[in-house]
Amino acid sequence: MNKKCLYVVGIGPGQYSDMTIKSAKVLNSCDVIVGYTVYCDLVRPMFEDKKFISTPMMKEEERVRLALEEADKGKKVALICSGDAGIYGLLGLVYELGTEYPKVEIKASTGVTAAISGGAVLGAPLIHDFCCISLSNRLTPFELIEKRLRAAAQTDMVIVLYNPESKSRSGFLKKACEILLEEIEEERVCGIARNIGRDGEDSQVCTLAELKDTPVDMFSTVFVGNSSTRNIMGLMVTARGYQSER
Repeated sequence: MNKKCLYVVGIGPGQYSDMTIKSAKVLNSCDVIVGYTVYCDLVRPMFEDKKFISTPMMKEEERVRLALEEADKGKKVALICSGDAGIYGLLGLVYELGTEYPKVEIKASTGVTAAISGGAVLGAPLIHDFCCISLSNRLTPFELIEKRLRAAAQTDMVIVLYNPESKSRSGFLKKACEILLEEIEEERVCGIARNIGRDGEDSQVCTLAELKDTPVDMFSTVFVGNSSTRNIMGLMVTARGYQSER
């Protein structure tokens, strides 16, 4: 690492075995790990000799500034995000606030986002084109989320839904399903991956109609298949058209 460098690290689902080799190496070599409290608790047992600085939810700007300040002091710092830091993570905010710390170089370390790790739990849902949409309206008005859902449904792409529900956003997945059902048949194969790579990991394959009334939370990632997605032995599998190419 350079003397003044902040690494923004995607830790994947959280288990050491699910991290990229590069991310694990960065965390092993740093002095300070900064992150959301839950993510720090996930990696603390693997890196017990590190100094940890954590902030709760809704303190993203404070967290980023703390990481930049530590790096500006010459510390070897890693700011951790779940999944990949560049996908619904803090990497963009780091670059924005990083202009205030011109002596700190910012480097990103790739992580495994929930679409990939959750897809592996469910089977093979992402074999063809897909898109990712977050249902959180904390930073995006739901009117815009609704517009994106309608557009995605019309493309016949597999749709991966991040942040489907929380205690303060109850009913968001049901509303999203109702929007999708305007364009997609009730029998469309869907899936849910819960607690990916963590205790209590499980998955469920269902129809879009069933998905509408299925409980989920912030530790769930939801997959809505395309017209070629099938339930094969309880797994969600999207065909890519190999048979038609023969």
